[in-house]
Amino acid sequence: MLKIYGIKNCNSMKKAFDLLNELGLAYEFHDYKKQGIDIETLKTWLAEIGADKILNKKGTTWRKLSEAEQQHALSSETALIEALSTHTSLIKRPVLQTPKGYLLGFDENAYRALA
Repeated sequence: MLKIYGIKNCNSMKKAFDLLNELGLAYEFHDYKKQGIDIETLKTWLAEIGADKILNKKGTTWRKLSEAEQQHALSSETALIEALSTHTSLIKRPVLQTPKGYLLGFDENAYRALA
């Protein structure tokens, strides 16, 4: 079973949901805006996907942080995990957990390959 993490009202998430439904793929949705995200999941993502990919520096949430907050978030894995769990919109979305690993961001071809 697939598990997709993200925020319900995000355009990339809507594309992902629509395609998963079109392909008839069952999935569980974890809305980390409402449900939060646990530290162990974040540690797994950082280890398997990488901080440079998980952290969304292009979004408004990152730009709204002060330079000191941004530098602190980048100073250590612990600080980054704290920032990601406090400001979940800093996590690039969607994160799709598949039996073979993770897909980050919406990639139509990668999703179609799951069917």
